Amino acid sequence: MILAGDIGGTHTRLALFEKGKQVVLEKFDSSKYKGLDVIVQEFLKTQKTKIQKACFGIAGPIRDQVCQATNLPWVIRAATLSQQLGVPVHLLNDLESNAYGIRTLKKDELFVLNSGQMQKGNQGLIAAGTGLGEAGLFWDGREHKPFACEGGHTDFGPRNALESELLTYLMKKFGHVSYERVISGPGIQILYQFLTETGREKTSAAATAAMKQKDPSAVITEYGGKNQDPACQKAVEWFVSLYGAEAGNMALKYLALGGFYVGGGIAPHLVEKMKQGFVKAFVDKGRFEKLLASIPIWIILNDNAALLGAAYYAENLL
Repeated sequence: MILAGDIGGTHTRLALFEKGKQVVLEKFDSSKYKGLDVIVQEFLKTQKTKIQKACFGIAGPIRDQVCQATNLPWVIRAATLSQQLGVPVHLLNDLESNAYGIRTLKKDELFVLNSGQMQKGNQGLIAAGTGLGEAGLFWDGREHKPFACEGGHTDFGPRNALESELLTYLMKKFGHVSYERVISGPGIQILYQFLTETGREKTSAAATAAMKQKDPSAVITEYGGKNQDPACQKAVEWFVSLYGAEAGNMALKYLALGGFYVGGGIAPHLVEKMKQGFVKAFVDKGRFEKLLASIPIWIILNDNAALLGAAYYAENLL
């Protein structure tokens, strides 16, 4: 039996797998726990089974099998978990885990955003959720080998005068401004705030009231995706364009001729907006527009891809 985990800033998902098949899955509110070890202990108390290996995909950089989670006050150590569980434990960056999960996906779990031209070569993966994750898949001539990076924390680069104003606005608030600041769940809210606070867009009473009851980012995504509020709509469309632009940056840096994947929990809810704005921004790179237009792009529809990847790694590589 394999114990697999997908540890994010908002939720922690733990599951048991046997021979590649998921047996049980539980989701926990990450912010309510002091650490992953506490969640693992609580999860296993209800499971009358013995595990042989464990692997966890975590939102944060992994160094020497130790991770300081990016959006949680947790330090996670593979050695500590291994001692606790009495089995081998491996830590992966969550996007690296997501990339391994791609190997397990079926065709109907991928939405074709750009058909492009199938060819051998490196691939890229970007995923916006609580934060912005990025990973590469190196083509070694036989298979794609995932590798982690922290590209979501690189400097945000404006494309026009409006985004230059946005950068100035955000520098006053945060100092350093990364792509994660604008391409993430909280990033959608930041774009909305910039548009409304600077008087560029007006919002409706209905949207304002909804934000008092629910997560503002979720409300903006919902109202904007359905064109039910002008400020929300503009924020979502801008977010999608920024998302596509940064994905295009990655595709050039990795020379991702083998294809590009969009993961995370936001994209599947904005498929129509993604079809309209993501690809346009992805290919808008001057002399390299034709090259980028040839790259296939897929949205990952299975939000458990990182969990599946952790299980795959434990089963086949640990």
